[in-house]
Amino acid sequence: MAEEVSFLRNVPIFTDIDEQELKKVAKLGVRKKYKKGSIVVLEEEMGAALFVIVSGKVKVVRMDETGREVILSIFGPGEFFGEMSLLDGMTRSASVVATMKTELFMIHRRDFLDLIAAYPQVAISLLGELAMRLRKADTQIKSLSLKDAAGRVANVLLMLADDLGMFRKGKVEVEDLPLQQDMANMAGTSRETVSRMLHKFIKEGHVQVKGNKLTINDYEAFRKQYV
Repeated sequence: MAEEVSFLRNVPIFTDIDEQELKKVAKLGVRKKYKKGSIVVLEEEMGAALFVIVSGKVKVVRMDETGREVILSIFGPGEFFGEMSLLDGMTRSASVVATMKTELFMIHRRDFLDLIAAYPQVAISLLGELAMRLRKADTQIKSLSLKDAAGRVANVLLMLADDLGMFRKGKVEVEDLPLQQDMANMAGTSRETVSRMLHKFIKEGHVQVKGNKLTINDYEAFRKQYV
């Protein structure tokens, strides 16, 4: 129980709940493990649960009219997904796939709706998170419609930094960088273009790439130049 409470305390929508109430939340959910490549939820299916990531990572994807995968977001530990269909009662708006071995904490729809009714601060925190995601979606749409290739790829790197990065004195380190094809699917471009833009950013001194670890040397300067 102590492990569950410690984990939930770091989930944004539960940060304002005290320890005794967190213990009640912990009893509502169950853990489930997924292998890399497993489909967690499928687009157009009815939503039955809220998912919180205990460990691992997932990608939120849709298919465009040509059948190409478009990645909308990548989520890591402490983040949640699946809330939209729980709130509006409609089907899932996208599929979610585990990109590595992943463990999730699941709260079923009825329990989650009872939770936000009992604890208004959870609903308020949830609204804040949804507003932040909407702003990110607006930025992504703007990037895809207005930016050149460099701007699109830079926007993806900055999104990954915001969602998964560790900030240290202006630098940002992103461990387990997604595959270049996945980044291409986020940027609406080709893998070759992502590779070319990464080399451009490295040559300019904006980023470093070592294995699957990315470092943005000066986050604000990079954002100012490309976004």
